[in-house]
Amino acid sequence: MYSKELSSIKKSNRFRTRELFNENLIDLASNDYLGLSTKKEIFQKAYQKVLKENYHSPKASMLVNGYSKIHKQFEDKLCELNKFEAAVTVGSGFLANISMIEALCRKNDTIFIDEEYHASGILASKLLKPEQVIVFNHNDYNDLKTKILNNKRTGRNIIAIEGVYSMGGDLAPIEIFNLADEYKAILIVDEAHSSGVIGENLLGIFDYYKITPNKYHVKMGTLGKAYGSYGAYILASKEIIDFLVNRAKPIIYSTAPSLFDTALGYESLKFIIENKKELKKRIEENLNIIYKELGIRSQSLIIPILIGDNKKAKEIQGILKEHGYLVGAIRQPTVKEAIIRLIAKIDIQSDVLTNICKLLKDLNVNK
Repeated sequence: MYSKELSSIKKSNRFRTRELFNENLIDLASNDYLGLSTKKEIFQKAYQKVLKENYHSPKASMLVNGYSKIHKQFEDKLCELNKFEAAVTVGSGFLANISMIEALCRKNDTIFIDEEYHASGILASKLLKPEQVIVFNHNDYNDLKTKILNNKRTGRNIIAIEGVYSMGGDLAPIEIFNLADEYKAILIVDEAHSSGVIGENLLGIFDYYKITPNKYHVKMGTLGKAYGSYGAYILASKEIIDFLVNRAKPIIYSTAPSLFDTALGYESLKFIIENKKELKKRIEENLNIIYKELGIRSQSLIIPILIGDNKKAKEIQGILKEHGYLVGAIRQPTVKEAIIRLIAKIDIQSDVLTNICKLLKDLNVNK
């Protein structure tokens, strides 16, 4: 039934498969930025936390009896550290974006969404009426301002951006935060790839810009990246969180997030805060290597290298695998042009990172 379309995908070198990669490959492809997925002591603490409970499964939705002490403890710690009023844990970042965008944008409201916002947010915007959604040029705060000024709709303005963009590794400019303040727009910030990686306390872009959250700010973060677990959370004012709990369908109609994954996220958060000085040092060391060897200056651990050709990107990924390295070969529709996506994870030793950079240079990937 779908053979023609699959054939077309294969012909354009965009065919995707699930693959069990050789465990001996050095991982420079995943979003496990801090290498916490391999820290057994964090796993053990989370296991012991869940073991103390009378049950290990969430059993039901948050609004029936799936909400547990483990969820609440994690939410309270997130609020304390990030200086937000309230929080809610969610099953995944994908569900969090559906929750925020579909629920917060009411009948007369307009959402202004960055063109490179995550696919889950773009999908969520399709659940709204076309006139409610305005896409602005990536990180272009002048384009955003123009579109806000030209908007004739009478409801609230909502802006949706990412802290660190997952493919480009670039940060949202502070001018967008300033615009949101100026026009009293609700600002949704997807911090999936910034939380745990940037900021004085490694808490993400609010921390990086030293922004004190206000009632218009909504922050989403995931546990599946730097926190080495699975799941997500939304931070906002108590009013907004209460509204989401009452209106966001993925929160109301999904089984509550896994107790173990939430406990693991909690223990990872504590580990990051307790070890932030050493973690920041390792992040800086790896980014210095990237700049020295590849000439790429980055503020995040996502290093995109433009290839442009899908077949060539797959070929380069194959060559690197033969040398023992695993990187991402990212193609359309995820990106406009094919890239090699290298993650400068801090559990990668300096000499290993230097070696792969030299190999990439030998392959002339940035020419």
